[in-house]
Amino acid sequence: MFFSQGGKTTEQRRKMDLSIFLTAEAWISLITLIFLEIILGVDNIVFISITTNRLPADKQHIGRKMGLAGALIMRVLFLCFASFLVHMVNPLFTISLGAYSHGFSVRDLVMLAGGAYLVYKGIRELLDTLKLTEVKAETSEEHKALHAITLPQAVGTIMVMDLVFSIDSVITAVGLAEHLIIMVLAVIIAVIIMMVFIDPISNFINRHAEMKILALVFITAIGVLLVLDSSGFHTDIELLGMHVEKLMVYFAMVFAVALELIQMRYNSNLAKWNQQLAEEGKAPMKGE
Repeated sequence: MFFSQGGKTTEQRRKMDLSIFLTAEAWISLITLIFLEIILGVDNIVFISITTNRLPADKQHIGRKMGLAGALIMRVLFLCFASFLVHMVNPLFTISLGAYSHGFSVRDLVMLAGGAYLVYKGIRELLDTLKLTEVKAETSEEHKALHAITLPQAVGTIMVMDLVFSIDSVITAVGLAEHLIIMVLAVIIAVIIMMVFIDPISNFINRHAEMKILALVFITAIGVLLVLDSSGFHTDIELLGMHVEKLMVYFAMVFAVALELIQMRYNSNLAKWNQQLAEEGKAPMKGE
């Protein structure tokens, strides 16, 4: 534990010693953790964007900021009880079904529930997108009422799901950094950076239906991975604190987004060229 019966331990006092920032090792740990927190927070940003999209337009900005603020509180609290995280990976019970045997820990149960919810959320939102629910909500009060949620509902949903997203990133921080103050600073700086960029990212996703569909597929895929991981179906290969299969999903997502951005640029250039041809009285080119 962080505290002994006689007060702070020598190790705890050392962890809170600001003189550690006079060493290169501390700064390298801080920069590395900030980078990892941002990378591991990508799925959280996408989830926040999708969830706050159901809010009225004038509340989406505050919903995103409050969601990230809640994420910050959850992660700092997790770090303050870092010693408890060690026990979260100890099996509570074991299920043995022939060749399959897996011990479920607190971490596994939380990830299983969170992953199942992400799969449900992703598929439901995809179906709503295909049914044009959001588009119909702009002109129909009936669809608007079905589509919209309140600010407390959005923030509450984000904070609960951040519990799932936080586990891996906090355990990674505990494993990579030796000092509590470095972990807390890394989380705070990473969340502030995400606060700066979440509005442009969310607005971009909302403006382009194809990007929203990609984001929802990504959320669903992450949910499936969480369910499989919590059930023991994963490799033991890790990179940047994540199983390699999760990195493969991230890579596939980045690749798909890059292709979509190229296609969008092509369509934009083609539209401009067709407009120029129309002004000159020539037949437009096909290809959109």
